[in-house]
Amino acid sequence: MRVKLIGMVLLLTFTLTPSLSWAAEETDSEYVVGVGDVLEISVLQPDQFITSVTVAPDGFISFPYLGDVKVRGLNLPDIQREIQRRLADGYVKYPVVAVYLKEARSKKYVVSGEVERPGSYPLEYGTTVLMAISIAGGFTKYGNANRVKVLRQKKEGGYETLRVNLKKAMDGDSRQDPLLKPGDMIIVSEGIF
Repeated sequence: MRVKLIGMVLLLTFTLTPSLSWAAEETDSEYVVGVGDVLEISVLQPDQFITSVTVAPDGFISFPYLGDVKVRGLNLPDIQREIQRRLADGYVKYPVVAVYLKEARSKKYVVSGEVERPGSYPLEYGTTVLMAISIAGGFTKYGNANRVKVLRQKKEGGYETLRVNLKKAMDGDSRQDPLLKPGDMIIVSEGIF
């Protein structure tokens, strides 16, 4: 029985963990769950049960037997402990729970200015400024690859401005095409005639 359970936990770990997501970049204890994220929650013992849930705008998920569980602002191990604790409190004897990040939808960036489709986009691991502009439909006829900046929020407030020359990036200078972080704002300015 124990060997079977350990085997099942290992199997679920390797088959359900996303291969290329924020979970791959950050450890489970670092990733902070936000609105829109999709979690996969498995109750492995005593009865097997797997469900996918999306974090609602109020920061809660709805879970069988428990009702609403606040998860926004928590990391995956904290969510696992909370669900396990609440299940053990009168519902299930010795529950074993696993929580996985299935989709990271709470991490976003904004592209504005002279691009075809300005707006907010979900941030996937490895997205650079050039990739983000491509996702936004590319430059308009007035957009200038030499006049791009990224506004990045500072912890103490305000923004750090990163000036980016995508013309140099397209010529092979990867330093001119930085990775995006959650909350980044890309602004593409008009060319000067």
